[in-house]
Amino acid sequence: MLGLEYFSFSDLWSPWFLMLMIVITSAYFVVIGPLRTRFAEEGTTRLGQKICFVTGMVLFYLAQGGPISFLSHLMFTFHMLAMALSYIIVPPLIILGIPTWLWRSVFRYRPLHKLKFLMHPIFTAVLFNALFSLYHVPAVHDYVMLHFVVHRIYYVVLLITSMMMWWPILSPIPGGKLQDVSKMAYIFVNSVLITPACALIIFAGEPMYATYNDPNVWAQAMGYCFSGDPKVLLDLFDGPTFFNILDPMQDQQVGGIMMKFIQELVNGSALAYIFYHWVRRESRDDDMDELPIMGSENWNKA
Repeated sequence: MLGLEYFSFSDLWSPWFLMLMIVITSAYFVVIGPLRTRFAEEGTTRLGQKICFVTGMVLFYLAQGGPISFLSHLMFTFHMLAMALSYIIVPPLIILGIPTWLWRSVFRYRPLHKLKFLMHPIFTAVLFNALFSLYHVPAVHDYVMLHFVVHRIYYVVLLITSMMMWWPILSPIPGGKLQDVSKMAYIFVNSVLITPACALIIFAGEPMYATYNDPNVWAQAMGYCFSGDPKVLLDLFDGPTFFNILDPMQDQQVGGIMMKFIQELVNGSALAYIFYHWVRRESRDDDMDELPIMGSENWNKA
């Protein structure tokens, strides 16, 4: 239905990127397995952490090298799905998947320790959301999509800053994580900061991105993920609308809604988890505060 039968296996599955993901995942298991004894503070890695890391790598591959990545050049909806997977869902999975002892070993390196000031929560929240919003300004988005090197650099920067954005919530290192109430406020701020970009996309009066509406611009952008001559695409198809099951305006709106929905779903789940454990800790602390008084009264009665 989406016309993917016109493209090769290499176009759809990016074998070289797949190999890179396999190498990184294999390196992860070597480090937490045979090589863990080389670390000053070795430890175990739970099954849940391994599942989180592998799941994150699989989703990142699908979003940036697999069929979702290819479809993101054909439909804006899939572009926003790839963005949500890559920068909202994958980063927390990777952070949670790396064991604490390995994070501590990484941050022992003095150059990284000196960059600790970059992990301030306000800075990380503003930086990621500003870069994400800037990327979806039509002129910036089309420029990035048409320049391969800029495209790759921008996506790497977004991945790094998204990891930074999630770090104050999930940091396994003592002192690097916010307290529960601050975490909830931080999550709320992140939800607010990304809203203007999504609103601009959803409520725009017309399709904004030439990459998905102008056949010539689309063909040029497709040249980076299509193994053949992109000019052939113009001879075979009428631009991206040939593949689009929605009209360009609907495609743009659905993409904006999808991004906001996924972000709110992930943030809402994190917020509910943090709130639940915060309430439990507060209740437990209250019970502990009452124990000495109750014990003292019972002792006096005795």
